[in-house]
Amino acid sequence: MIRYSISVVDDEESIRDGLELILSEEYDISCFSDAESFLSGLEKNAPDLVLMDIGLPVMNGIDALAIIKKKTLDLPVIMITAFEDINMVIRSMKTGAFDFILKPMNPDILELTIKKAISSIALRKEVKILQEKYLKDNHPCFIGESKNIEDVMDFINMIAKSPDTPIMIMGETGTGKELIAKAIHARSPVFQGPFIAVNCAAFPDELIESELFGYEGGSFSGAKKQGKKGFIEEADNGTLFLDEVADLSQAGQAKLLRFLESGEFYKVGSTRKFKVKVRIVSATNKNLEELIDQGRFRNDLFFRLCVVKAKIPSLNERRDDILPLAKHFLYEFNKKFQKNLKNISREAQNLLLSHEFTGNVRELKNIIERASLIAQTDVLTREDLGIYSKSDNPKPNNMEKPEPDGLKDQAFHIPDQGINIGKLLESIEKKYMEHALRLTKGNESKAARLLEMNHHTFRYKWKKLNKI
Repeated sequence: MIRYSISVVDDEESIRDGLELILSEEYDISCFSDAESFLSGLEKNAPDLVLMDIGLPVMNGIDALAIIKKKTLDLPVIMITAFEDINMVIRSMKTGAFDFILKPMNPDILELTIKKAISSIALRKEVKILQEKYLKDNHPCFIGESKNIEDVMDFINMIAKSPDTPIMIMGETGTGKELIAKAIHARSPVFQGPFIAVNCAAFPDELIESELFGYEGGSFSGAKKQGKKGFIEEADNGTLFLDEVADLSQAGQAKLLRFLESGEFYKVGSTRKFKVKVRIVSATNKNLEELIDQGRFRNDLFFRLCVVKAKIPSLNERRDDILPLAKHFLYEFNKKFQKNLKNISREAQNLLLSHEFTGNVRELKNIIERASLIAQTDVLTREDLGIYSKSDNPKPNNMEKPEPDGLKDQAFHIPDQGINIGKLLESIEKKYMEHALRLTKGNESKAARLLEMNHHTFRYKWKKLNKI
């Protein structure tokens, strides 16, 4: 169970002692007799919640509240006042107070107000604890509590210590292979060097050599005059991550193999030999042994790259990680979209736990992103997720793929006299856009995201369709 910390700032010793007595069983309490002493250590040791008297000596509570808010600390502050001065209350709320309580304090009202304030920061606190657990020593954050992922991370910690041993990361699409590669780099002796990620599937045969090894100025048509460093040279004294290495062309495989055998290479258009020291980490979601049998991947390159293999379990194999990851993503999208989503409902959590993730962590992240965009309350609901359980009617949820009433029959019925397919498609597109706008209460930007469209494209199409 998460335990929250509360700072009590009041110049009356009896108030401080009384609140500490009432609250210490459930919360960690720290007490201060003035605002100055509380503020002096705030940035180093901020509590989760503050109970602050307005009528403090020297610096009053409202001025102290203004300093807290100026520091942009996301810290709920409940103001305490001995008399109900409406102007003072308004000043407090305008300055950023979460709420206020009158002296003498009613224990029931105090408890209710504290619970309400705690609920506003509960998600942030929970995610912070997760991140502190998995970000030790400034390592990349890989959220996971399952035994499967703990075993993987223990293995990673062991093999990362050798800076020269090539590592192959294997796992389905969306499992977080690049994040594992970054974790290997961060735990290796070359952690202070660069981490260079290369998508091997992105380069055609004619570009792979110049991209990997670089080129001298003027070595071919279109080359920069000053030349260019390749990815391998940029990764010198660091880690080169070859993502989707199974998609590397045959020519690219041959050039990479020559480099792995000697650690030396020539830039395109150069006769000068270069030598670098690079840690090679590769990744694939394909079965390399099958590709070797099919003649699509070199056997000798396989043995160079796969000195050590690390298999990343799918999200379906590490179901204990689903909710911690979902809450981590919810917190991140809260910040990105400037929303105040506090949690995920129990029904939505159960639906996530029962869902089969074909896209792994990436799919879960996309689900939470979309749900965060369209949520109408401060808690993500089952409907917001846009997925359905096996017991539900197996058709796409309206939140995931909006289907206006009557569209299904219209889409599959062709009258005897024929149909204008162009006008039909425009009609369908318009209905989806109208439905998306209803779901997002007229917000074009959110509606565009819901339909996976560019905002400008959405606006252009909407204006065009409404002129027809």
